[in-house]
Amino acid sequence: MSNTVIKLKEKIAYGFGDAASSMYWKIFTAYLAIFYTDVFGIPAAAVGTMFLVTRVWDTANDPIMGIIGDRTNTRWGKFRPYLLWMAVPFAIIGVLLFTTPDLNVNGKIIYAYVTYTLMMMAYTAINVPYASLLGVMTADSDERTSLASYRMVFAFAGSLLVFAIFQPTVDFFHHVLNFSEQTSYQLTMTIIGIIAVGFFLMTFSWTRERIHPPKNQQSSLKEDFKNLLGNVPWFIILGAGVMTLIFNSVRDSVALYYFKYYVIDETALAISSATFTYSTLYLFLGQAANMIGVIMARPVSARIGKKRTFIYAMFIAALLSGIFYFCNRENYFFIYLLQALISFCAGIIFPLMWSMYADAADYSQYKTGRRATGLVFSASSMSQKLGWTLGGSITMWLLALFGFQANVNQTPETIEGIKYMMSFIPGIAALISGAVMIFYKLSDSKMDEIIAELERRRAAERNDITE
Repeated sequence: MSNTVIKLKEKIAYGFGDAASSMYWKIFTAYLAIFYTDVFGIPAAAVGTMFLVTRVWDTANDPIMGIIGDRTNTRWGKFRPYLLWMAVPFAIIGVLLFTTPDLNVNGKIIYAYVTYTLMMMAYTAINVPYASLLGVMTADSDERTSLASYRMVFAFAGSLLVFAIFQPTVDFFHHVLNFSEQTSYQLTMTIIGIIAVGFFLMTFSWTRERIHPPKNQQSSLKEDFKNLLGNVPWFIILGAGVMTLIFNSVRDSVALYYFKYYVIDETALAISSATFTYSTLYLFLGQAANMIGVIMARPVSARIGKKRTFIYAMFIAALLSGIFYFCNRENYFFIYLLQALISFCAGIIFPLMWSMYADAADYSQYKTGRRATGLVFSASSMSQKLGWTLGGSITMWLLALFGFQANVNQTPETIEGIKYMMSFIPGIAALISGAVMIFYKLSDSKMDEIIAELERRRAAERNDITE
């Protein structure tokens, strides 16, 4: 049955897939920018431009992958096979992304363009099918929210793992084993890649696809795009998602600059040969608070609705982000407190977004009689990468505008700019995200009507087949 209740093992298995993706994603958002400027050795403005230029192809790449997934037919289903086929290439390209070639600055910029483009293509090829899998595992709305919650708990668990081991592992290779800093990043990514491959294979092995397109549905790319362009809830989720990712991306991308050049980062905790700086604890705390937010998403949204939960969380995050500007660099208590509260608000909305994408796929089928789950869910990857790209580009361009120079003491103007990027700028993005969601019309009661009607149609289709 399409509304099958999903067992705990399968929910956990589904979560492992986003643990793998999130490990890489958090490395991109927190460490890639400072790796490019302070280790790899290319200017901040060049990094910002690269993030934006490479997205021209990558933005089109997401719906293309959704279309491919919708038209894939194997004994494993439409979307699961890509978790098997792409896991190892995904890990290998990640290592290449953090490999520093012996080239001049222009050569390094070209290398960065190539490897970054390949990385985003690999991310699309595995993450769009993974996201789409949620829409075909069950038709039950509560089960979808539960699956999305498991997904996000594991996503933030993967992020916690990265923040706990990434920088300490780099430091271990660099300071204890005396590898160069460039080689230390490369070896650390190799370890992360091996873990990610294992997680993806568990998701592939222990999940199942249960929702299928109507038996009489003919493949029509034109009709799929026409239906997508008429899907207003899809556009609203896309817009809110982009702004939410800009909010998160700017805060994550500038955090290490904030601690290195304003707070003056130093060791806060040492366990054996592993050291943890104030910035590492800051990032770790943010992910822990994200996880609590994810856990609270289902009970809170069940009480007040997905839409209200999303709007309230983003408005509160915007307010708290503005307050963050006034934190003194020596007041760790308020820095960490605001990080926890803002991250809680950010965490609570992500399971709702994934569940809403599945609702948008159901809405499209309800209105048109056609189902294009992969194409609808490609918006999730597209908004994620577009939001991160815009956030990363904005961060790099603003750093350059405020006069940032790598590995030197920063001017007061640069420090002031970094503080803006930790507070008011992401706060504006959060405010816009909540405002956009005001126009979302698929209430929980409306989705109950849609799901009931789709189940009636499926039952009628099954009866026609048996007759």
